[in-house]
Amino acid sequence: MTSPGQPAPHERRLVVTDVDSTLITGEVIEMLAGHAGSRERVAEITDRAMRGEIDFRRSLTERVATLEGLPVSVLEDVRREVELTPGAERLVAALHAAGWPVGVVSGGFLEVVQPLAESLGIRFVRANRLEVADGRLTGRVTGPVVDAEAKAEALREFAAAEGVPLERTVAIGDGANDLLMLEAAGLGIAFNAKPVVCDQADVAVLGKPLDAVLEVLGLEA
Repeated sequence: MTSPGQPAPHERRLVVTDVDSTLITGEVIEMLAGHAGSRERVAEITDRAMRGEIDFRRSLTERVATLEGLPVSVLEDVRREVELTPGAERLVAALHAAGWPVGVVSGGFLEVVQPLAESLGIRFVRANRLEVADGRLTGRVTGPVVDAEAKAEALREFAAAEGVPLERTVAIGDGANDLLMLEAAGLGIAFNAKPVVCDQADVAVLGKPLDAVLEVLGLEA
């Protein structure tokens, strides 16, 4: 038995999840800022952006600017610092076992997100890319910015690539930057999210490990 809006277990779905504070426990930009001595300032900007108080593009520009001059080697340090959210591996493994494709979208950085996704067997990845010159971060991003609109568009592109109708897509996120993606999906799940996200999502999962989402999806035994 599934509740309204909940997919039946036999239906093949696409599940797309945010990364920072959703698939992983922390914020990659704050980990990088820790190496630049700007963690406190960056964390404050991140919180305001997550609550929807300031525009994501502006917040990204301000936060990344504090990373100027860091050596590229710091990226490997941060990759080692990343911790998966409890239940994340089980969630992804269960989705793959059910034959459901999985994607990740992030306002963070491809240099960290891509290796993480590959370690979990996740093929669909969208994230920002840090600009590098002479072996150091320039304090800017390069290429299209992955903001709220880009996250929603990535969901649509991943779904089209897998032949999954939008109404059979699932999005998981925690911040204001995820709202358009959650709205575009057939089922939007707020995971340990800010109040503004819980209020607008179809389902809120609070105070539980990430694999609690399996119950919402009808995949929990």
